[in-house]
Amino acid sequence: MPAPRVRPRRLRETAAMRRLVSETRLHAADLVLPLFVREGVSAPLPISSMPGVVQHSLESLPDAIAEAAAAGVGGVMLFGVPEMRDARGSGATDPDGILNVATRVAREAAAGALVVQTDLCLDEFTDHGHCGVLDDEGRVDNDATLERYVAMALEQARAGSELLGLSGMMDGQVAAVRDALDRDGFSGTAILAYSAKYASAFYGPFRDAVESTLEGDRRTYQLDPGNRREGLREAMLDIEEGADIVMVKPAGSYLDVLADVAAASEVPVWAYQVSGEYAMIEAAAAHGWIDRKRAVIESVRGIRRAGADAVLTYWATELAGWIREGEAE
Repeated sequence: MPAPRVRPRRLRETAAMRRLVSETRLHAADLVLPLFVREGVSAPLPISSMPGVVQHSLESLPDAIAEAAAAGVGGVMLFGVPEMRDARGSGATDPDGILNVATRVAREAAAGALVVQTDLCLDEFTDHGHCGVLDDEGRVDNDATLERYVAMALEQARAGSELLGLSGMMDGQVAAVRDALDRDGFSGTAILAYSAKYASAFYGPFRDAVESTLEGDRRTYQLDPGNRREGLREAMLDIEEGADIVMVKPAGSYLDVLADVAAASEVPVWAYQVSGEYAMIEAAAAHGWIDRKRAVIESVRGIRRAGADAVLTYWATELAGWIREGEAE
């Protein structure tokens, strides 16, 4: 038989050649580190379902931010874990609530080296664990919740958040928050819309991290995992309402949705590699079933390959270190 003239393996012969022709490269600046900050503790507390991740104290938070900045990470996303909760999530709009205090601490620690971002949702602050306020029949009241989001947005902007992560999946949330920010002199504060946020089983460890009190589920406002077109529709609506960035969450099980949104979006598209994705790799690696470093790198590269301009991942600082050392090729 004649020898093949077309030999794709030529471009895989050496590490240098593979690096030269790589279609998807990882950069530390494209990574965002989620951080949990717990009220009323003086030292970090480990999260059992997320090995290596902790609930930070206000005292330990600056060191985590400094480490991320030194590694070249692009930003941090802050989540608050309050001591007290109520039906309206009052702690979310308290200037001295844990998330707003943490934001001020984070801005000082970051000193402009990375972007300080805040989660804008009520689930960490409500005693029922839902992402909004409930009506008399126990249903999440969309429009009443928007009023709470507006109040949250203004407090987070006053605390110094540079980017608000609207993760509650209420209809009209981007427009309501954008209008309020502009009206109150915060036109420079950016909005990240968690546009295609699915009602996923992969959020379990996160709920441990924020000590969620949720009973039931969030299927009346988060997307049905079987729906692909709906994810794109939600993203396009958020862009029309003024979102500066749109998000697909989770990442790994929704790469088709991510690719759809990336192909259509005129604004940056991010993806969140959620707690369950993190925990699965860590658990498999702990048992020796997979190569941990290779699995982490491959998982994040796959998310970038599908179209994410940036990835929220709990490995952000560690992965940035590997990238800096040339170990993430």
